[in-house]
This record gives sequence, C-alpha cells and structure tokens, in this order.
Amino acid sequence: MKAPSLKSHEAEILALKALTWLAQSPEELDRFVALTGVTLEDLRQRADNPEILAAVLDFLLADDSRLTGFCEAETTDPRALNAARRALPGA
Repeated sequence: MKAPSLKSHEAEILALKALTWLAQSPEELDRFVALTGVTLEDLRQRADNPEILAAVLDFLLADDSRLTGFCEAETTDPRALNAARRALPGA
C-alpha cells in the first residue's frame, strides 16, 4: 500500500492535532519541552510555526507508544504522520 501524501497545510493541521493531544499529557509535554528546549510560552506563541509542528511530529514518531497513543485517539493511520513530517521543514 502506498504511503499517503499530504500538502503542507494538511500536515500542519495534523501536527496541530498532535500538539493538542500532547498538551493533554503533562508528563509527555514536559518531556517534549525538555528534549527540544522549546518553552511552554514558545509553544503558546508559535504553535502554528511549521518548525515547531515538525518537532512535535518528530517527538511522536520517535516513540512507538506515543505514536500509537495519538493514532488510536485520533483514529489516524501512523503513515499519515510520516507523510505529514515529510511535508514540513527539515524532512
């Protein structure tokens, strides 16, 4: 089966959903902040920044349990996150 392809605005929407999911877990959000060096204030002010969104996707893609948790919560195919990541900066 071919991996999906997403346009940048579709990728940003999916990444914003991922950020929302991440924000609902204080422990995971703290881990994201610690690993990326992005502050909570940065996240609030720059949540629509494609580079921040790419970092959110990288964080989810780096851990199977986080990836699975998000995909199950959003009923999203994990390949869609890979496609979204490819559509954002730094891929």
